[in-house]
Amino acid sequence: MSDRSDFKSRRQFLGMASSAALIAGAPWPARANINTQNVYELAASDAAVAKVRIYPALGICRVGGSPKWFYAPEVPGLPPQPEDGNFKDGLEKVKKQVQRFRVYAFDAEDRIIGEVTGEDITWGVHLANTKANWYGFNNPLDNGDLAPGLPSQKRNQYFVTNADREENLIIDGGAREISGLGTNQAGNDSNYQFEGTFWGGQADAISVGLGQLRTDDAGRLLVVPPDGVSNSPSNAAITSFADNNAWHDDWCDGPVTALVQIGDQMLEAEPSWVACVGPNFAPEIPPITTLYDLVADLNVQEGWSDAPALPISFMTYIYPTFRRVALMEWVTQAANLRQGWMAIGDLSDPAYVAQLADPSPENAAFRQSIFDLFRNPYNLTDTSYIEERLKIPYMLGDGVNYDGSPLQWFQFPKLQYDYLVAWAAGDFVDDYDGQFPEDPIADYQSFDDIPLELQPGALTQAALEPCSGGAFHPGVELTYYLRLKEMYARNYDETAEPFRIAHGDRPSLNQNLGRLLTPEIAFGGFEDTPPAIGPQMAGDLTRWMGLPWQCDAFSCQQVLLQQNYPTAVWWPALLPIDVLPEPYYAASLDETLTEAERDKFLTSRVNWSRGVAGIGYHANSSYWDGITNMITVWERMGFVVRMPSPQGDVFVEMQHADNMETRFDWNPSQGMLPN
Repeated sequence: MSDRSDFKSRRQFLGMASSAALIAGAPWPARANINTQNVYELAASDAAVAKVRIYPALGICRVGGSPKWFYAPEVPGLPPQPEDGNFKDGLEKVKKQVQRFRVYAFDAEDRIIGEVTGEDITWGVHLANTKANWYGFNNPLDNGDLAPGLPSQKRNQYFVTNADREENLIIDGGAREISGLGTNQAGNDSNYQFEGTFWGGQADAISVGLGQLRTDDAGRLLVVPPDGVSNSPSNAAITSFADNNAWHDDWCDGPVTALVQIGDQMLEAEPSWVACVGPNFAPEIPPITTLYDLVADLNVQEGWSDAPALPISFMTYIYPTFRRVALMEWVTQAANLRQGWMAIGDLSDPAYVAQLADPSPENAAFRQSIFDLFRNPYNLTDTSYIEERLKIPYMLGDGVNYDGSPLQWFQFPKLQYDYLVAWAAGDFVDDYDGQFPEDPIADYQSFDDIPLELQPGALTQAALEPCSGGAFHPGVELTYYLRLKEMYARNYDETAEPFRIAHGDRPSLNQNLGRLLTPEIAFGGFEDTPPAIGPQMAGDLTRWMGLPWQCDAFSCQQVLLQQNYPTAVWWPALLPIDVLPEPYYAASLDETLTEAERDKFLTSRVNWSRGVAGIGYHANSSYWDGITNMITVWERMGFVVRMPSPQGDVFVEMQHADNMETRFDWNPSQGMLPN
């Protein structure tokens, strides 16, 4: 349980800060923001357990080369919180993000009884990496005539038979079970390690680790991800942003199951899924559209859940989108130049946000003027490419292969856009009250603060909100298939909860869909093989992503088009483009400099991936050199974190290996500490 008195004191201190200071700094600190649609009725105190479920429904681990780690977020709206405040272990190693899974019990009427802990849970996890055995990526296969899916061939085609492809290309970590309290806490028990083989039929086969399992002191499952390693046993060259033959990485995914002994009952839990993906280098800056937004939209479109009733809460459904847009200025120079990317106003000004939160008819013209700046996902006409091009967010989309397609630009999920429609119409409740809204939900600072009836839904929301929910080409973590109903258990079982991946039962992790993967085959299957867009098996989610992962992640950050101002971007909230570096931040605090000099440092930006491709002594270096180098130097990159300044909080790139100036550590309870 968090210390509420400390939190209240901090609120009062920040509330007394001058408006001038706040205007110069970043929008307000992250706040808990739980979707109360996902609420359970409480069971009676003597209710009998009828079913158990695992949460989150889809968990996210993030790779890192350090043995140190931190928990994935469990409170929606709040970023992960490493114990020492740092996301890196020194300058050269990234800490791992570990996903914790919990079991909850329900009665026969689906009312929540409570969390199940203790020794009587036997967890099961199967992790695999099947990227090298999958098909190449050209574009999403579900966009129809607006951006027709391009057929793709298999990666590593020279392995022809199913047996050869399984032996050489599938890295199967196998299925592991774990139970008990504090099991494998040191992480050195081989019984809980996932390990497979790449290039298994060759003399230069490689053993690949895919992470491990642990339990905490209450018997909850911890999935510890692998190190983020990529390699080629034949030293093959990098020739593609997404499809490189003879390469492997260690992203992986698979089902999470549990058997729970309660009294005389042995219950099989409604299962979950876990995916191990890349780091989030700006962990307090959410994507403008999150993966949670994307799947929540699908659930409403399919009638699996209800849209919130009107009028909606400003702070819950509207403010997050504005805040995310405003935070983009700390990860891309294009957004820092406000009028060139998002002429939306100063969201660090409490008075301005108060005007946004005003639902009165007298404020309708102002709201409409802001609403018109956002791209309309319902406008998919032949002329919409021009009509919607320079709207918020100025980000590329799935259909980037097709000039003139409306899908060349990022599209909001309809539900998220509908919230903006309701806002423009004044159909919302003004629950904004200055910098910190007087809202019990916003006070949740730890998971234990959250009421029991909201905990299961909060875990899934917290896991998916930091993930990108758009621009799937193929994407920064997972990709477009998560907006498709066929991927979810609810599509096949009306009693299954939304958000849960459907579990497949193929005889092999190898899924041979013929020589060419087309939209028809992806959705319809091939001969006796089930479709790719359907129930999933270990390795099926991450196989669609770039191989190795670093190439796509670091090549698709911004794109210079023929009309190159402003600059279109991809995923700046996860992989920053332009940042305020630590030495500039240190200079902005240097009282020996003039105020103008300090301000200039504070408003300047540098390229986040500086020092990698085509610069310095190797002036002839190319794009290919850059993304090849990132395979080995990605852990040198810095993390963008909130830091204090006299002008208000700012976001600073910390612990970049090339920043050799004065360093600071930031501990939320102690403030800024010289290191």
